[in-house]
Amino acid sequence: MGISKKDYQKEEQILAKVQVLLGSTLEELGQDVYQDEEDFTEFKKMMWENSYNFDSGEMNQVMAATSQEAERVLRKREYFQRLNRIKHKPYFASIVFKDEYGKAWNIYISLTYLKDKDFNNILYDWRSPICSLFYDYEIGPCSYKAPGGEYFGELKRKRQYKIEDSQLLGVFDNSLNIDDEVLQEVLARESSDKMKNVVNTIQQEQNQVIRNLEDHNLIVQGIAGSGKTTVALHRIAFLLYRLQNLSSNNIFIFSPNPIFTEYISDVLPSLGEKNTLQTTFNDYLSYSITEYKEVESFTDFVARYYTYQVPDLDVIKYKQSDVIIEDLDLYLKDYVSGAEFVESFYEDDIYFVQKDEINHWLHYKYDRLPLFERVEEIAKKLSSNFYNGSGKKTGTFRKLLKEHANFKKDFKEIYKGFYLSPYCKVSLTEREIDKFIKRKVLYYEDALLFAYMKGILNGFPYEQQIRQVVIDEAQDYNKLQYIIISKIFSRADFTILGDVNQNINPYYSYQSLQELSSVLKNDSKYIELLKTYRSSPEIIEYTNKILNLNHVNAIRRDNHKPIVFRKHISNLKDSLLDDIFTLKKIYSSVAIITKDDVEAEKIYNLIKDDISISYITLDTKNFKRDLILVPAYLAKGLEFDGVILYNDRSNSYKSNERNLLYVACTRAQHELYIYN
Repeated sequence: MGISKKDYQKEEQILAKVQVLLGSTLEELGQDVYQDEEDFTEFKKMMWENSYNFDSGEMNQVMAATSQEAERVLRKREYFQRLNRIKHKPYFASIVFKDEYGKAWNIYISLTYLKDKDFNNILYDWRSPICSLFYDYEIGPCSYKAPGGEYFGELKRKRQYKIEDSQLLGVFDNSLNIDDEVLQEVLARESSDKMKNVVNTIQQEQNQVIRNLEDHNLIVQGIAGSGKTTVALHRIAFLLYRLQNLSSNNIFIFSPNPIFTEYISDVLPSLGEKNTLQTTFNDYLSYSITEYKEVESFTDFVARYYTYQVPDLDVIKYKQSDVIIEDLDLYLKDYVSGAEFVESFYEDDIYFVQKDEINHWLHYKYDRLPLFERVEEIAKKLSSNFYNGSGKKTGTFRKLLKEHANFKKDFKEIYKGFYLSPYCKVSLTEREIDKFIKRKVLYYEDALLFAYMKGILNGFPYEQQIRQVVIDEAQDYNKLQYIIISKIFSRADFTILGDVNQNINPYYSYQSLQELSSVLKNDSKYIELLKTYRSSPEIIEYTNKILNLNHVNAIRRDNHKPIVFRKHISNLKDSLLDDIFTLKKIYSSVAIITKDDVEAEKIYNLIKDDISISYITLDTKNFKRDLILVPAYLAKGLEFDGVILYNDRSNSYKSNERNLLYVACTRAQHELYIYN
């Protein structure tokens, strides 16, 4: 709803005053930052030049003082950068809040805070407690929680602004419901190469996830286009703002693939925060499994199925199942209980090591440790006992212990032993087992089990500094992966986001992501996001039919663009090029999504000489989204203005591949063309 001319002029005056204050603050702060950095350089130089005069206690004080000064200078520089980022668009919304004592507060909401000379708040950071009113309430009674308690009152006004290059272009009073003008304007925009922040259009259901501080673990089930990834990134920014001593280095994101990592790389910096530590689960497997030249990626694992290169379907299903976790645990427990040192021995013909004593240490004294860590501790203990507390002979005793044990650190043989044991529930010959164990590239389904086995016997890497872990596309991780992750990040809280409808793992699925509560430590809260902001109602209606869904709410207004079907094509190349040029005239991002990489390569070779197109593979990190070609199982998490969905008539989506088809179709925002 528009506002009166008088109110508009008043808002122009407020913007002008904010711009003046912002300009003067930036100028002063810029000079301070420059001077602070010069002073800090001199301070460090002076300290180190005189360090020879300090004793150890004084030196520790010098180090602490230097660290504190560096932190102060860094905080000031980062604030300067945040202010500089908003100088042409200082705020995006405001609220008028009347507290329970009758005082009215006019709150202007920005990406960061700004104070005047008297330290009064002029702009409020969107993450501050009072700003939650903008996202959570319509006009009327309201409350917000802050460190001092819960505050009640009445929300008198909600206002949004369109500001570009320091000019006020529009002002809207509204309740931020699904017909909100600013939201619809944002949804109508063409997509870009990178995901953007959405602080001005966060919706109430999304805000409940972003600002949750009560629960250690959040499990979020969100339909396609509900903003799961956006919510996750804004939650990270919120936690960095609200949690004491939390930095970007304390947060870890598991992304589905490198393409997705690059796609989201601008969001946190645009919110004034540094990007966090990120990896894929495949990166972890490659890091932890050194016995093989390479580990197959999840994408290639999935591709094997969709390109019908899986002769042993039941075996892979077993390897991906929850059942095998218990079977492998029983096998490893039996392996550890049967491990022993078979005879006593001498070290250097002087010191006698009694097997009964070291076997007692193996199974009782150090039984809290993984098996091979126990051997290391026994070696240290023997060196200490015989050499007056010295560890200099640890390596010698380690070697002797290995020589006199009935077990050895050969993980390939131990893994092979599981399939030959009575605990394994599939019958395989030794030749069949060797076929997947002796490969240079370890299959993905084996890599998960192999990494778990190594962790149980050798210890999982422990990431003590990580306090928050975010897992996107959660439905593509089986239970074993969550067990591994929870062991590595045992101190962390988790935010897990996914959609069971977008599961592309053909061997494993969840009825509900709520099942993950049993794997995580501490309390968990399950939340559903049921509104989609990505696709048009026409596309949503079509994709609902693929999976027989009826609970999806499309927020984007009708664009009356029906799904276009191309079935009987006499000239595929000409038809594709015509459709590409039609979409390119209207939109900035268009994707051709194929069922698999074989079809992607076919289409690429067909049209590459006639049009500039980016062919996305697993190794792709940087790409422009104006026109891309991508297999469906690499397109997850991405979105495009227009999508051309292609599969060869001889390679149609089968009934058990509906989820992959659903993923492909839900990448489209405005228009969807379907070939075959």
